[in-house]
Amino acid sequence: MLWVCRIFATFVLPVCYSGNGNLIRMMDRTVKEPVRLREKKLANGNVSLYLDIYVNGRRSYEFLKLYLVPERSRVDKEHNRQTLQLANAIKAKRIVEAQSNTHGFANVKDATKVRFFDFFRTCCEEERKEGSRGSYDHWMSCLRHLEVYERDDSVTFAKITPDWVRKFREYLDKKAVTWSRYGVERRGSKRLSETTKLGYFNKLKTALGIAVKKHIIPTNPADEVDGFRRRDSARMYLTQDEVRRLAATPCGNGTVRRAFLFSCLTGLRRSDVERLRWEDVHDQDGLVRLIFAQKKTGGQEYLDIAPQAATLMGERSVGPVFPGLVSPARTNLILRRWVARAGIRKHISFHCARHTFATLMLDIGTDIYTVSKLLGHRELTTTQVYAKILDKAKQEAVAGIPDLLK
Repeated sequence: MLWVCRIFATFVLPVCYSGNGNLIRMMDRTVKEPVRLREKKLANGNVSLYLDIYVNGRRSYEFLKLYLVPERSRVDKEHNRQTLQLANAIKAKRIVEAQSNTHGFANVKDATKVRFFDFFRTCCEEERKEGSRGSYDHWMSCLRHLEVYERDDSVTFAKITPDWVRKFREYLDKKAVTWSRYGVERRGSKRLSETTKLGYFNKLKTALGIAVKKHIIPTNPADEVDGFRRRDSARMYLTQDEVRRLAATPCGNGTVRRAFLFSCLTGLRRSDVERLRWEDVHDQDGLVRLIFAQKKTGGQEYLDIAPQAATLMGERSVGPVFPGLVSPARTNLILRRWVARAGIRKHISFHCARHTFATLMLDIGTDIYTVSKLLGHRELTTTQVYAKILDKAKQEAVAGIPDLLK
């Protein structure tokens, strides 16, 4: 169960909010903090969140421009849950900054004074500002599992030993389950996939590595623990014939249709398709070139696209190229219905368009290095997975088997 802590007055309140909004007692002791999260009731019924900061005998306030709303529906509860997560992440960052100014981190003995969860929440906050929404959500999910594994929210880095990390790995492997979007265990919850376990463990390892760089701890305790092995996951894709059938089938949502087929022909991730603006589209030597920064990696990309892909963008305008693209969940629901109407029996999500592009390029004879550059991969090994999916030598070998059943 996810605990979202709320902080008032001069102490951490010994209560938490569970996923359904109920107050639950968490600990009997109270802990003084230099930064406290407080609330102010507004005339419209909303609640404004702000920080009460008391460091070196001086008090200041920081209004976060974050607001809780009266909980009249599940949407309201989800809004408040995400708002509190963000407020606590900002608060944690201010605590670490206060500790840094008060104690300094040059002496690693100060690890006994730096609270682990405060620091991890600052890592989540940095990811929210610098990374993608998906990456931020993954960091927050890792935080939820850490909170379930380690119930002491005030635990310091002094306790984060290789044995502590090893037991967290065991928790991920043997006990951790998936949650609903509201952060609570749901009926029929499944164990985490191998890929998810690997991702959460690596998030912890990354955070501890950042702590080493900031001189909070001398070494990374996760380096002494064997992580999870990366396994090749199945990459679902459409064949050339299936793309043609899909294009000839009514979709029900024109923007989803154009965006998905555009991704099939360019390999762009949904995040980049969604962010693509007309100022990123340029005419160069008779070709249409996209000049944009990848949301996932931040790398600058220069991508020439095929004329049929350019046609899917429509008439040049201003603003987004694909305005009004519905949420990822809604998009995938529309795609599943569209694929079914086309008579294609595959579980297709928007990201499968990227896999489709990669296999299409290899199928028409494009070398793997060029495919890697078209996909914007930093490492060639990432692209080699597609070469395994579409191994032309194996196909030719199988096709060459003589007819032995006559």
